[in-house]
Amino acid sequence: MSSCKNLDEKFTVESDSCKYTDDAIIADYSYETTVVEGNVVKPTTTKMQFKTERKVGKTGVMLVGLGGNNGCTCVAGALANKQNLTWETKEGTQKSNYWGSLLMASTVKLGNDRTGNAVYTPMHNMLPLLDPNDIVWGGWDINGTNLGDAMKRAKVFDIDLQNKLYPQMKDIKPLPSIYFPDFIAANQGERADNVLTGTKQEQMDQIRKDIRDFKSSNSLDQVILLWTANTERFSAVEEGVNDTADNILASIEMGEAEVSASTVFAVASILEGTTFINGSPQNTFVPGVIELARQKKVFIAGDDFKSGQTKMKSVMVDFLVSAGIKPVSIVSYNHLGNNDGKNLSAPSQFRSKEISKSNVVDDMVASNRILFEEDEHPDHVVVIKYVPYVADSKRAMDEYTSEIFMGGKNTIVMHNTCEDSLLATPLIYDLVILGELCQRVQIKKDGEGEDWESFHPVLSILSYMLKAPLVPNGAPVVNALFTQRCAVVNLMRACLGLAPDNHMTLEHRFESTLAALGEGGKDGPANKKMKLG
Repeated sequence: MSSCKNLDEKFTVESDSCKYTDDAIIADYSYETTVVEGNVVKPTTTKMQFKTERKVGKTGVMLVGLGGNNGCTCVAGALANKQNLTWETKEGTQKSNYWGSLLMASTVKLGNDRTGNAVYTPMHNMLPLLDPNDIVWGGWDINGTNLGDAMKRAKVFDIDLQNKLYPQMKDIKPLPSIYFPDFIAANQGERADNVLTGTKQEQMDQIRKDIRDFKSSNSLDQVILLWTANTERFSAVEEGVNDTADNILASIEMGEAEVSASTVFAVASILEGTTFINGSPQNTFVPGVIELARQKKVFIAGDDFKSGQTKMKSVMVDFLVSAGIKPVSIVSYNHLGNNDGKNLSAPSQFRSKEISKSNVVDDMVASNRILFEEDEHPDHVVVIKYVPYVADSKRAMDEYTSEIFMGGKNTIVMHNTCEDSLLATPLIYDLVILGELCQRVQIKKDGEGEDWESFHPVLSILSYMLKAPLVPNGAPVVNALFTQRCAVVNLMRACLGLAPDNHMTLEHRFESTLAALGEGGKDGPANKKMKLG
């Protein structure tokens, strides 16, 4: 018999620490941390309040790369879910869902019932969240194909679902986008038939106008921009070009060659006061862009969707190091045949991806000085090959070699076949939903005045969905997947005045507490599966 129960309906917190008004949820919270000074350990407590606005405004999302595999799959998936579509496959009837989305398809432990059973609730039930069914979609693409034909070209969805969605999708056409050939693979030139012209300043001005027109024509309260277009090469960070906010604005005006398309989009988004999220690995957020975001108090987040192989790697290495096992060699091979793979076949674009994939184990390795010396790292190799035949069905093969007890060796080999866009698309929903929530959450610390403070413009709380998380200067980079998830869950709990979840379950560890729950006693049998045979 399961010891878990599920609470699917809305709930309220009954506590002196949590107050509901018509406009907001206001929660008192004690943030407890531990400070280590030399060999002295000091627990500290910071009293604060969280305020979460309850109203979710009408939201539009503009995707850069709207006509790509991720873009058209994202829009089509939301339409299918909004209409509760079903379709026939060779395995039978399939229903629309948001599986793969942290916020829409996972649950969190809310607490225990009176008999000690764990009670779980959908994560999207914790706080008022944006529903992807309600999002208004739009965006840009260097290829002008309508989304119906782009969906057919992508070959991601089953044909019966494509046929049901095509009449709506064919009427959606991407806006002309920015195309700087020097930053993406030359093989993308054949697709570039829907591009802006003019100077970099003129193109940025057009993007800003597109954002304003999209917001106005759809009567939106807010717009969020997300880059899901081609991986660019890294931009050189140069003094006087992109190192400060003033310099990046001046460089765009002067048409400096080292300003990428994604950076122009990011600057346009920031100047329009709209959150910008980078789903690719390039260094869109050069220092000048980060400074501009801080000046304008606009959220930015990145970099690079963490969907398949890298997500598994962040789990596997966390497990190995936490178990006292020393990974010494990690070799990762991928091949895929979609346009992302085609673009990554160029060396400069592959290098951007290689960097974001390779850094994912750094914080876990650095956490254990028993296993690793200072500056010691596992050998880590990443290979990506373009194989057109496999299309969106990416293959990932990984070999983890570790040192174990008394000089032994352990090798784990893993093969992962993943539908690339079907794993990445739910991350787009999550990034947008969580990014929107952050716009409605503020804190106020005891003794520091009456002003409410928003999150730092660099939204590191979105790290769960990203390979190379962007963090504020001075903040540590965390890649361990379950640590990232706990941060999201416990933030939501804090907004309700609830303590962080832990797994001590002391109520099940002692005779007295078990007796109080009515689940056992001194003479009760152990709750253990019996061996047969």
